Amino acid sequence: MSPTVGKYIILIGAAIVLVGVIVYLFGDKLHWLGRLPGDIRIENKDGGGFYFPIVTCIVVSVILNLIIVLIRRFFGS
Repeated sequence: MSPTVGKYIILIGAAIVLVGVIVYLFGDKLHWLGRLPGDIRIENKDGGGFYFPIVTCIVVSVILNLIIVLIRRFFGS
């Protein structure tokens, strides 16, 4: 493996830790995440069901893409 791969692994690990800290500290304020209009939720009487947060996935994807574009723009790549 090259040193570049090691740097990417460290960056990914740091990002995971950062997301974990944000969820830990602000988890009570993120209750809306996963319950946006357009998220698919099908429940039955027995307590089972199906849940697919399509709109939440799109919002998270857009935010992550914006962050990546900003990082590339400021740090060059």
